[in-house]
Amino acid sequence: MSDIQQRRLAAVTGAATPETAEGPRPRLLDPASVRVIRSDAEAIEVAQALAKVFVAGAAERDRERRLPWDELDLYSQSGLGGIRVPRAYGGAEVSYVTLAEVFRILCAADPALGQIPQNQYGVLAVVDELASPAQKRWVYSRVLAGQRFGNAGPERGTRTILQQTARLGADGGKLRLSGTRFYSTGALFAHWIPTRALDAEDRSILAWVPRHAPGVSVVDDWSGIGQRTTASGTVVFDNVEVDPANVLPAWQLANRPGLPGPISQLLQAAIDAGIAQAAIDDTLAFVRERSRPWMDFGGERASDDPYIIQAVGRLQIDLHAAIEVLHDAGRTLDRVSREPITAESSAEASVAVAAAKVLTTELALEASEKLFELAGTAATRSVHNLDRHWRNARTHTLHDPVRWKYHLVGNYELNGVLPRRHQWN
Repeated sequence: MSDIQQRRLAAVTGAATPETAEGPRPRLLDPASVRVIRSDAEAIEVAQALAKVFVAGAAERDRERRLPWDELDLYSQSGLGGIRVPRAYGGAEVSYVTLAEVFRILCAADPALGQIPQNQYGVLAVVDELASPAQKRWVYSRVLAGQRFGNAGPERGTRTILQQTARLGADGGKLRLSGTRFYSTGALFAHWIPTRALDAEDRSILAWVPRHAPGVSVVDDWSGIGQRTTASGTVVFDNVEVDPANVLPAWQLANRPGLPGPISQLLQAAIDAGIAQAAIDDTLAFVRERSRPWMDFGGERASDDPYIIQAVGRLQIDLHAAIEVLHDAGRTLDRVSREPITAESSAEASVAVAAAKVLTTELALEASEKLFELAGTAATRSVHNLDRHWRNARTHTLHDPVRWKYHLVGNYELNGVLPRRHQWN
């Protein structure tokens, strides 16, 4: 981090991240120091300002696997964590188009850092659907105060990603949570860790506990080739006491139409769009500043090579198309969310987001691969760390298989089959 960034961080967050025997601990910010964003335009403006800070250290953080504690405090301080909080609870309730654009902007700067807070919005979508007014007040007030809700993700070793063995049961008149979860993006940096588990009737619930509650262990064992600083590793719950007020009946989401799945998928598509943007931006910079023209071309600059110009034109057209389809999916979510959600409108949202996911997935992979073809051998030198774009794209686009997005859209259009309801649709 540069001296300027260090001074800026100190000015807005005060002391450094506190250390404990088990490692860094997320700081509780002074709520008075956390910005409350009031409009869509303000959210975009704040995201653009943060992106300028985040991009400066992105390659270094990836190379050294330096976890972004300081940068996440800046994010929390900025107020972007609460931009979807309803106006009735003090938030801006920005559009889904704006939400997607905020994540695209942040992930073009650093997609690993940008991925970390996206799970909070998945949790907020469930809260919006299932929570009581009292529960909403509790959650939204903490989000607006800069507290982060992480994620204890799907389990490993089960037959499918939807199966789970974590349990929430009664013990001596108290609720206790036990189980091991993985792909827990954001949990290491969170103040609260939400997780799915099965209750005594084998129904899926969503419960959240304090990050440092007795019995909670977060293991920094994420070793993916890309998205290296998301810390998407293991969370262990060992007989952790859970406040009954912090439990939601997640099983109800499968029995009624809603938007948590499309909202989560919209953010995944936005992350991939950001990765594509970053790869294209670095391609343009490298070709302009460093690449040598091929000898058969005969020109003085690689940027005048007609084949490179054609390829760049194609990438820019595809990027524009992917972003527009991403925004169109956001507009679909905005429109259907204004009315009571039906099976048909929920399906429409899933299909719109699936189309965006297809385009952003394929472009992220194409752009991060094309970078080396157009920039040349010099671009492969480790000092530039440009391979991080492909590693990030290849890792994050495996979040859910895009081949099933094609199936989802085709089956809907051809046979009128509505998508299954879960957080990956």
